[in-house]
Amino acid sequence: MSALSSSPPPVVDAPVVDAVVIGRNEGLRLLACLASLQGRVRRVVYVDSGSTDGSAAAAQAAGAEVVALDMRRPFTAARARNAGLAVLEAARPRADYVQVLDGDCEMRPGWIAAALAAFAAHPGAVVVCGRRRERQPEASVWNRLCDREWDTPPGEARACGGDALMRLGPVLDAGGYREDLIAGEEPELCLRLRRAGGQIWRIDAEMTLHDAAMTRFSQWWRRSRRAGHAFAEGAALHGGAPERHWRAETWRALLWGLGLPLAAVVLGLIHPLGWLVLAAWPLQVLRLTIRWRDPQAAFFTVLGKIPEALGALGYWRDRLRGRRRGLIEYK
Repeated sequence: MSALSSSPPPVVDAPVVDAVVIGRNEGLRLLACLASLQGRVRRVVYVDSGSTDGSAAAAQAAGAEVVALDMRRPFTAARARNAGLAVLEAARPRADYVQVLDGDCEMRPGWIAAALAAFAAHPGAVVVCGRRRERQPEASVWNRLCDREWDTPPGEARACGGDALMRLGPVLDAGGYREDLIAGEEPELCLRLRRAGGQIWRIDAEMTLHDAAMTRFSQWWRRSRRAGHAFAEGAALHGGAPERHWRAETWRALLWGLGLPLAAVVLGLIHPLGWLVLAAWPLQVLRLTIRWRDPQAAFFTVLGKIPEALGALGYWRDRLRGRRRGLIEYK
């Protein structure tokens, strides 16, 4: 046997994974989040956005490197994530990957290994995400809606959510997250990454547990209004061809949440039968109930087009006035 064939195989260094966690007043949820990362990533950077519950001190005691965001500037989740990315960018040696995670989420065992295997299987991937589940979907219909929202099919995707494993280099090259977006910053980043030739993959693997803690109608209403704002702003930024980013979602919200009731009023004033236009709402609820076997979720999905439409209109109102909207928080 030749010396060449008897030589041991070359040693390939394992990929280096760091994590960026953002949060504010998450309490025990933050501690569970940080604990789920222990032993699975090299370092954890926690960016705190003005917590008053001792989250920053608790994170530091748990071994995280804490960055306190300057709250004299307008806060967004995107700005907090970029602050964490800046710490990782300056690190030497720099990580190959970054796991981004919200402080109200807990990473599932085995996720990092599954995501790294997906990167190996898809060399063009720059983002890999998996199944995000709601921790207590049985607590309210609004929690169930969150869990349904995140149940998307595996395969090449257009975007990820707030939790994902990303190649650090391409994310930094893209300039990170767009800091002035109050919502929808992850799909906007993914759009720019895809424009640069990267791929987004969603795999069939458990990724995180999320705690929406939505137990009140008002929380769900504000979250839906924030979604409408994000749809409209995303469409304004990237709604042209070929992506047509969030144009369909914006028009769907405006059609069902604004156009339909306005049409019913106008036609109803012309003739009483015009009010029958409103029958489209219960028919849509019935259609979704048959598909999902969850009449509550179907009802609130259709009703949610109203706050979504209001959020979209609010974005355009503020834009015409030259103003920027602050956060729309639901917790």
